[in-house]
Amino acid sequence: MKVLVTGAAGYVGGELVDELLEAGHAVRGLDVLLHGQDDVAARLDSLGVELLRGDIRDDDLRRRALEGVDAVVHLAAIVGDPACGRDPELSNAVNVEGTASLVADARAAGVERFLFASTCSNYGRMADPTVPIDETGELRPVSLYAEQKVAMEKSLLEGDLNGMSATCLRFATVYGVGHRMRFDLTVNEFTRDLWADRKLDVFGETFWRPYVHVRDAARAVALVLASPLDKVSGRVFNAGHSDENYRKLDLVEIITGQLGRGDVSYVTKTEDPRDYKVSFERIKDELGYEPHYRVPTGIEELVGALEEERFGDPFSPRYSNIG
Repeated sequence: MKVLVTGAAGYVGGELVDELLEAGHAVRGLDVLLHGQDDVAARLDSLGVELLRGDIRDDDLRRRALEGVDAVVHLAAIVGDPACGRDPELSNAVNVEGTASLVADARAAGVERFLFASTCSNYGRMADPTVPIDETGELRPVSLYAEQKVAMEKSLLEGDLNGMSATCLRFATVYGVGHRMRFDLTVNEFTRDLWADRKLDVFGETFWRPYVHVRDAARAVALVLASPLDKVSGRVFNAGHSDENYRKLDLVEIITGQLGRGDVSYVTKTEDPRDYKVSFERIKDELGYEPHYRVPTGIEELVGALEEERFGDPFSPRYSNIG
């Protein structure tokens, strides 16, 4: 297939391009390089990816990006609760209006498959977080970012797509070493701070979250694209593994156990009420998805990369979506 990846130079996008090329697909990327990922863009160029540098809201560029495309993987977004909360107007313009325009143009262009990157944050604060929630469970978003994702899922799955197949992937919280590194995500941030001997203040330490390695997130996308349309069209899949639900307390124990050190204090705060444990049985049973990584091995990989000074200054703002 010829696949358009929006956000191709992003955290998941950079890994996804590798997966798609390996599977034999032709890849076109669209990315505004919001976080200065010129090194990732140069790498994509070197791989023969046709990378269009620009904004998803640019009508002409968007339509050019869709020419001759069989499938669209829509990753481009103002990603994460803090980034969306900081500039709600921009996040709405990109995440809602930009997505709606891309869907309409893809439909008009005769694109066969449209895969939308969503989030397990859609589950928000569960009534009983000890019982894993599946794709049929109630969505209770508690952040602007999740509210936008819920709205876009609904419009995609319930709208008239003129025969275009739509699939929504609700990713667990992503972690791990990637081409476009992020250290503003829980596992990565905790590992970096404890490795650097910084004091770590943790709030909501007993709240549950699911986690998925960035390369496994990319593999989930590639798997959906490789699956028969009748298995994925109009469907939602949680992307992760049922054994990979952790409390922040568990993450701290794994990291400090590997490092043999760590200055940690637990702080009572109420700003982030998300608390959810997620079931990933549908993607496993129906598509045969099995992640290659687990959180402890991902942390080991992160520590190794930090020891090798692979990121230069890991506290650089370039490694954060809110930097």
